[in-house]
Amino acid sequence: MAGIAALAIAYVLSQFYRAFLAVLTPVLGTELGVTKGDFSLASGVFFLTFALSQFPIGVALDRIGPRRTAAVLLAAGAGGGTLLFAFATAPWMIIAANALLGIGCAPVLMASLVIFARLYRPAKFAMLTSWLVAFGTAGNVIGSAPLAYAEAAFGWRAVMLGLCFFSLLVAAALYLLVRDPDHPEAARKGAAGFSGFVELFRLRVLWPIIPLSAVAYAPSIGIRGLWAGPYLADVFGADVFLIGDVTFFMALAMVAGAFVYGPLDQLFGTRKWVAVSGTSMCLLAVAGLGFFPQTSVGVSTALLILVGLAGGNYGLLMAHSRAFLPPHLIGRGVTLMNFFSIGGAGVMQFATGAVVTHSIDPGDPAAAYSALFLFIALVLAVALVIYLFSRDAKPSHKV
Repeated sequence: MAGIAALAIAYVLSQFYRAFLAVLTPVLGTELGVTKGDFSLASGVFFLTFALSQFPIGVALDRIGPRRTAAVLLAAGAGGGTLLFAFATAPWMIIAANALLGIGCAPVLMASLVIFARLYRPAKFAMLTSWLVAFGTAGNVIGSAPLAYAEAAFGWRAVMLGLCFFSLLVAAALYLLVRDPDHPEAARKGAAGFSGFVELFRLRVLWPIIPLSAVAYAPSIGIRGLWAGPYLADVFGADVFLIGDVTFFMALAMVAGAFVYGPLDQLFGTRKWVAVSGTSMCLLAVAGLGFFPQTSVGVSTALLILVGLAGGNYGLLMAHSRAFLPPHLIGRGVTLMNFFSIGGAGVMQFATGAVVTHSIDPGDPAAAYSALFLFIALVLAVALVIYLFSRDAKPSHKV
């Protein structure tokens, strides 16, 4: 249990690092000249390096286990990334630091999921995953109003140095406390290495799940982690404290959403239709922001909270795909699906940056954000239609 606790704290850091940029938007823009395009690139690079790391991490999890995989990468990536961030003097250094942070955070949740898959019944997988995600989403909460007040009190460089020290401390805890679950079949067949991913791609049952997995996470983390700050500042003239407060409530909604999704598949006896219902709610909220981007701060905050609440179906979708994974490919299977989830979020960051840049109207600051939200809604709708053709997986489903 001590190892799971250490992984949970590491996942809090992972969630923090993927979402903290929104709060630092004003100060980094003023001090380093970081533009909206730079922020979009920095956020997208985090998800890109995170996603590409999933392939070697998947092999490492099956071959050498979660302990060393998570501890070494967190120390090198998160420790090195925060140090570079703290001493940044130009926008490219912020981008490079986020690339390192993506690599450092990449194995944390996957290490936990491999342990869950090896030690617990498949019926519990969605609940355990969702609840770990919910706990980790506290990083989103810390990266909102608390970060804004810490930055105001100590300065962003001092805050990043403190995060560097804490990241290294958590990495040491992972190495000392996590215990790798025994699984001789995975170790033996793990020698196949990257060819295991080819075997996974041959599982056609995964194909309709992949598109929704690739975009379902993007609305909540993309808006919370990147666009909420510029949107509130440009449309409503919000300062860093109002941005921190709104993103704080959105982050709380993301925590609540992950907790709520946890037991729903067992309660209703279906994973597919719970995911369809939740995704539809998220879609309606994003579309509402797109059609009514400047009604009021209150309305926009309510819709942002609904996006966070309904967009917390990561654990459910992971459990849906996990039900069809062969035992010897658990590590590579969960990292493959996570590649699509995180990679899709990264691609969406790049894409939304382009949408906002090309939709800017000096006379109408809301125009760019209307285009942004409607673009996200359209992509989510297409993925949802494809997902309707997936095979359902009951909570008791075993391979």
